[in-house]
Formats: sequence, C-alpha cells, structure tokens
Amino acid sequence: MKYEESPGGSLPKLTLLMEQNKTGFTKSELKVYEYVLKNFKEVIYQSLTEISLACDIGESTVLRFCRKLGFKGYQDFKFALAQELASFNNSESDETFVDRVKNSMVETIHNTYEIVDHEELQKVIDLIIETDNVIVYAISSSGIAGLDMQNRLMRIGKHIEVITDSHMQVTRSCSVSSNTLIIAISLTGSTKDIVDAVSVAKKNNAKVVAITNYVKSPLTKFSDHLLLTSAKENPLDSGSLISKVSQLFVIDLICTGISIKIYDQAKKNKERVAEEISRKLY
Repeated sequence: MKYEESPGGSLPKLTLLMEQNKTGFTKSELKVYEYVLKNFKEVIYQSLTEISLACDIGESTVLRFCRKLGFKGYQDFKFALAQELASFNNSESDETFVDRVKNSMVETIHNTYEIVDHEELQKVIDLIIETDNVIVYAISSSGIAGLDMQNRLMRIGKHIEVITDSHMQVTRSCSVSSNTLIIAISLTGSTKDIVDAVSVAKKNNAKVVAITNYVKSPLTKFSDHLLLTSAKENPLDSGSLISKVSQLFVIDLICTGISIKIYDQAKKNKERVAEEISRKLY
C-alpha cells in the first residue's frame, strides 16, 4: 500500500479517509482526528486507554470514531495505520532487516532498563518468595514468557502455576483467595481474556502483579503492583520477539532477584537439577 499524493503533500490513505469523514465527526471525535493527524506514527504503539486520556475523552468515543471510519474497533484502526506506515518506512529506510532487528532488540532492552522501578521490583520479588500460591496468567506469545518464568523458578525450588487458556484462567480465579498472587503478563494490558480473569481474581481478594507496556490500561486498573516493559510493537508485528525480549528481561530481573534473596536454597536446588539433567546427556 502506497501513500497517495494530496495538494498538501504525501499523506497516508487513512489520513485521507479521516479527512473525507471529518464533517461527520462530533466535537469529541474531532479531538481524536486532530490527535491522530499530529501523532499518527506514535498512535500505533498506544493503547485505547492512552489515546482516550491524551484526547481527554472516553474510550467509547475513540471506538465510535473508529467505527465511523468503517473499522470494527481500535485495533483494526491501528492495523490499517500500521500497514501504511510500514510501506512508507520500508521505502525510506537504508537499514537492512538484520540491522533493524538488532537495533530494535538493543533499544527495547535499554528502554525497559530505563523504566525499571527498583522499589516496585523488590516488592514483587518479596511477594513471590512469601506467597505459596503464585499463578501466572498469559495468553499467546506472552504465554512463552510465563512458561520461561516457571522454568527459571522451578530450577531454584520455587514452584508457580502458569495458565495460558482463557477459560481455565477464569475458572482458576474463582478459587483464589487473599493468599494468592496473580502475575498477569500482557503487552497491551488490554487483552480482554486476561482482564476478565484478573477482575474475577480481585473479587476473591487475590493480589495482582501486572507486567505490561502501559501505565494506564484496563489491566492496571485491577493491579496492586506494576512492572513496566517497553516494547514498541505495532499490530503487524504482534507476537514478535521484540515484545518477548522486553518481557523476558523483566522476568529475568525478578528471577535473579529471587535467587539472590534465597541464595542457599537456590544454589542447592540448581546443583541438584544440574546433576539430574546431566544424566540425560550422552
């Protein structure tokens, strides 16, 4: 998909579509229009909650704006925008795809490092150590990060439960208590299945830790603790390694912090695991 030329210069087709429908926008919808027009390269990385806050309107108004343009919702709107930006960026970039992937990964880890809240991280580490009933909720590619966390902690003698099926998450939430810690992993913080399961868990007094990209999102409304990742993922790159690298970095910090806190136990358990695993090698 190429940008179409207009009298004012080269504009995305989506921008032209918004322009064509401009007269039908309400006063609040015009705020979305103006914001997207000025910030369309940033919008693909923003959640529904973030753009509604930036425009000082309700989330329902953003959804109504998207539907007026013929999209099912905000994610479809971002997908269309991402397609056009991708074709534009490909035409003007001199980077090879190898450079692009490497630079994105380095930038993602650096940016996540910059926003680490050390005090909050320590609180989460202590909570995991102190809580016997720790459950991780994650779906799709975030589930890979959850399973990695389970594997890391298992090797130092800390057992956690990981649930990646949305129905099982809600079912499990019905039987949690104040002695349960839920760790919810969601890049956008807007995955409905995760938010639904966490909301049920909160009704049953479970504590919730969110590992997500956004300070303001449906997930963080139910969270007691927040650990931020910083992965710029547009809809076309959903499930990419870039997003998982950011999540794995935060999980590595958690697991390393736990290992340091329970050093003797962790050391003994890792030695036992290494010994038993070595027997499986030729």
